[in-house]
Amino acid sequence: MSTSPSGSQRRGPATAGAGALNRLIDMSRGEFARDVWARTALHTRRADDFSDLFSADAVDELISRRGLRTPFLRVAKDGSALPDASFTASAGVGSTIPDQLDDTAVWRAFADGATLVLQALQRTWEPLGGFVAALSAELGHPVQANAYVTPPQNRGFDDHYDVHDVFVVQIQGTKRWLIHEPVHADPLRDQPWTDRRSAVAEAAKDDAHIDTVLEPGDTLYLPRGWLHSAQAQGAVSIHLTLGIHNWTRYALAEQLAQSALAVLRDDPRMRTTLPLGIEEPDDEIDTVRNLLAAAVEEVDPAPLFHRTRRGQGRPAPLGPLVQFEAVDGLGPDSEVRLRDGLEPRLEGRLLRTRVGRLEFPEDDLASVALVLGGETHRAGDLGVGLVGRLLRAGVVVPAAS
Repeated sequence: MSTSPSGSQRRGPATAGAGALNRLIDMSRGEFARDVWARTALHTRRADDFSDLFSADAVDELISRRGLRTPFLRVAKDGSALPDASFTASAGVGSTIPDQLDDTAVWRAFADGATLVLQALQRTWEPLGGFVAALSAELGHPVQANAYVTPPQNRGFDDHYDVHDVFVVQIQGTKRWLIHEPVHADPLRDQPWTDRRSAVAEAAKDDAHIDTVLEPGDTLYLPRGWLHSAQAQGAVSIHLTLGIHNWTRYALAEQLAQSALAVLRDDPRMRTTLPLGIEEPDDEIDTVRNLLAAAVEEVDPAPLFHRTRRGQGRPAPLGPLVQFEAVDGLGPDSEVRLRDGLEPRLEGRLLRTRVGRLEFPEDDLASVALVLGGETHRAGDLGVGLVGRLLRAGVVVPAAS
């Protein structure tokens, strides 16, 4: 591995079967966690060939043939988003919903210099769905995939920062990126760059921390808060932005406070009306502070954390007809596996997943634990009745699917 003058790293061809994170960086997971994650920007040259994930053909298919609706596409020009009505329309008989993409209007906007932003591609483009799910599992934080399609010599947005980490993956063409250090480190979700517009504009005038041109196969990691702008060079540029919606200590504090408040609702001392004519609540605040501190010490916020985490993602796709055939033909030799992306959690006899809750008798718990191990199992080994229940609930799927 060598280092370029811009501080980027170079690597060779991709390693077959590499994990999602390993495809994006040229260092071990431990090195990335220690030296880079949430600390500094990182440019990796020729990280991998990402043509299996996205391409120009994918852009054309999504816009012209998939019947996408807003907000799966945004269109931006000169630093501002265009109104949805300027690139959407009804799709005719049998498809009269008015906010579907109008491919002719999209083309005209693109030809006029607008950047196309295909959003939440993990929901609409299957190759990215699996990759994003794997990356999210490895990082322990939710991930979203957007694509930015920019005409030559244009840029979609002015200097700004994001409130989430990103991996940029260059797919086609080249794009020059200017990266500056934060004016507000580690911004929370409700601390957008527009709150510090003047500071961002001033910082963007300074010498860049990174000034580089991304080529196909290059990646760029930016922690939240790092300023950036990008401009396509002499050809159409397509890049993916993998947005990492970071869990923070502040978010954990919110979970802890919510759990404590839920307990205090049942404390009659907290429901007591304040004295008549009260003007200075100092004594009452001291009482509340003590009760709140005691509740914080006692509560377990883990169930709320896991419930919130489950709500931030979706399980792997489930084909209803394939699932029906599996239930209809279920027998002792049928093979099943745990459905991907469920975020399962067995708490005593209760299984919590992204598709609901199931309670099991004690006799089934050992088999349920085997299912959660992720291996393929014969229905006869687990119990045909149990497997049927799990299939109907969408917790397991046929092993071949």
